[in-house]
Amino acid sequence: MIFVDGIPFSTGSSQGIEDLIALLEHPFLVSASNKLKAIPVMKVSVMEGFRGERSTPAKHVYVFQREYATVDPALVEVSSLEEYVLVGTDEATTCVGIVIRNQKTGWTSIAHVDSPEVVDLGLTQMLSLLIDQNSNAELDVHIVGAFEDAVTNHVYSLLVKQTSGSSGSESELELYNHSIPLCSKIIEALQNKGNKFHIQTFCVLGHNTMRDSDGNVYPVFNGFMVETSSGSVRPASFDRSSRCPDEIVRRIRVTVSYSDPSWKGKLLETYDSHSDQYQIAPCSWNLRWKEYALSLQQLSDSDILLNCSTSPSAEGPDFVDNHRRLFDYLIQHPNWRETFPMRKPRIFKRTASGDWIKAE
Repeated sequence: MIFVDGIPFSTGSSQGIEDLIALLEHPFLVSASNKLKAIPVMKVSVMEGFRGERSTPAKHVYVFQREYATVDPALVEVSSLEEYVLVGTDEATTCVGIVIRNQKTGWTSIAHVDSPEVVDLGLTQMLSLLIDQNSNAELDVHIVGAFEDAVTNHVYSLLVKQTSGSSGSESELELYNHSIPLCSKIIEALQNKGNKFHIQTFCVLGHNTMRDSDGNVYPVFNGFMVETSSGSVRPASFDRSSRCPDEIVRRIRVTVSYSDPSWKGKLLETYDSHSDQYQIAPCSWNLRWKEYALSLQQLSDSDILLNCSTSPSAEGPDFVDNHRRLFDYLIQHPNWRETFPMRKPRIFKRTASGDWIKAE
């Protein structure tokens, strides 16, 4: 069940799309989006520290696309009262970042959701450690991402027409399967669950879209972080050093998990909440992925963007380089068992300085 500004929210419709449109127009959430957009982006680099308004040291847990992690802030060891724990993600264009935080315990779960197909089971995974079986916990929710590209804007107009009783083609709506269906599914799933979800941030679609002088559209920001102790949220971007540990293997899991039946409908398990360790759950791929990677590696940068992104004009400057490094790994390691011997997870422990080392 969804609450906004402490009040139960419902349009009386069983369709997520009607609730989606109403939430996008809700004054409380419009104000929250405007406040979020006014906050400077925190640039995160393990090599250079955290750059932004705050210089206080922090330890963070980062998730890639289709991953989730649930963090107990009391378990993550900090060196002083001034140090704090953050969860974050970025590289979201048509994807959505979701954070759910237990108001009482501070336990915080973050996910980077890329498809309506993983929403139902994904929310169940996120909630599994946030609440007890009989808990009536109050849960804060932050939803950020899914910018409104030209196609999405057209579909949104059709949806508004439909919900207002005007004409809008169902066949046209079915052609598109990115930002709007994903946002709608998330809202529908939250509304249908029995938990108390207090939406604090809903910066998606038009609220997370800007236009340049030529009319091209881009996300206002494609990443964010939440401080687990306070629940405060702010825009964030990460460099390669902070998207850790095991960056390339985790990127490969995102790519190949679509064809691995063990991950059907699920978010990728990444982090062990009880030990403050990354446990990169195994994922398999077949030899055809080497052939696929070899063919993609021959493409130009622009063709890689067109073939590998749902929003080529909005990707970050390192998008192509990240994919070329991923292709190289698949070419050099065509057998997934080299990466996950005996199908065991890859385990990384946090050092006292906040870095990660692979466990033997």
